Parts: sequence; structure tokens; C-alpha cells
Amino acid sequence: MTSSTPPVPGATAEGEPPVPYAVPRNVPLWEIFVTFLFIGAISFGGGVVAYLRASLVIKKGWLDEDHFLSALGISQALPGLNATNMSIIVGDRLRGLPGSLVAFTGMTLPGGSMVLALGVAYAANAHNPYVNATLVGVGAAAVGMLSAVTLQIGHKQLGQILNVAIIAATVLMVSVLHISLIWVLLTVGPVAVFLFRPRKGAEGADEADARERKAP
Repeated sequence: MTSSTPPVPGATAEGEPPVPYAVPRNVPLWEIFVTFLFIGAISFGGGVVAYLRASLVIKKGWLDEDHFLSALGISQALPGLNATNMSIIVGDRLRGLPGSLVAFTGMTLPGGSMVLALGVAYAANAHNPYVNATLVGVGAAAVGMLSAVTLQIGHKQLGQILNVAIIAATVLMVSVLHISLIWVLLTVGPVAVFLFRPRKGAEGADEADARERKAP
């Protein structure tokens, strides 16, 4: 599989169980660097998640939706910025340590350079109403992009009562009760792992269903 041809996760002959998604392993390092350099250069605020999904899942096909959600969840649970954590995880999946290094460099280089330049410019124009209005507009656009990608990648979770309950509990603890994110992760996380733990009966049912689909 080449990096220029996005894979089609789960595509099989009719009646056969879906094939597990295979992460491409022959992606050139320069392509990883350029991809994350572009994402880092055009993304603003929380909207980076939308650009990550558009580039990594839709355009490049380096991840499917499930792998993207898993990587995003790990990135949000770890210290540091989601975008940089995501670049390291994806780079490692594609090309190991060298992939992580070039992905991290590509992601942080544009932002670091622009923040340095804009910080100097803002310090000289902090009271300019046009500058402040521009920042408010960029923030509003970032919120809109983040909301859109949340609905796009989270529609599966919104369709199940248990998932909605966990989401509601998390929003309540963070936004209403203002509980520290660390305590939210330490409480909601173990509960979610327990509720969604693999069950022997469910695994047996899945295997039986797969055998039935294979049978003529």
C-alpha cells in the first residue's frame, strides 16, 4: 500500500467479516514532515483537530476513524498539547522513532515561529482594537471548527446511551463543578474502562457471528 492511495478500512467481499485496518509502513519521512508542517501552519487553536482528521484520515488515509479517535484520546489524556502529542503518536505508528521526530518538528516549527513573531507584534499593539477584534474572530472560528469535527467523529458515541452518560458526566464535572481535569481522568477513566471491558460472552458471540457470515 502506498501513502498516496488511502486505504479503505473494512472493505471485503460481500458476506465476509471486515478486515482489520493496517497502518501503512512505507510512508516517506519527508511526506510525514511536510504533512505536519502544513497542518501546523494553517491550524488555529482547537481547530487543529479538524485539520488533523482531514489530513490524516480523509486525505492521506494513514488512520481510520477508530485509530484516529484512539490516538486523539491518548493525546488528550497525556500532558502537553494535543497536536504535538498526536504528531508523535502518528509519526511513531508510520515510521517509528524517526517518524515521531520529523512529525513533531513539522508540527511545532510553524507555530513556534509565528508565536514568536506575533508575540513581538502584539506587545507593540496590545491596545489596538483591530488586533483584539482579529483575535476574537480567530477564536470564534476555532470553536466552530472544533464543534464541527466533534460531531463528525463523535456521531457513533452520541448514538449510545452509555456513551452519552459518560460524556454528560464529564461535561458536568469539568464545566459546571469545575473539577480538575486530573481528578476527572482518575474517576471517569477507570469507570469507562470497566464498563467497556471485553467480555467473554460478547467475544464468543462475535466469533459465532463471523462464522455464520462465512458459511455458504
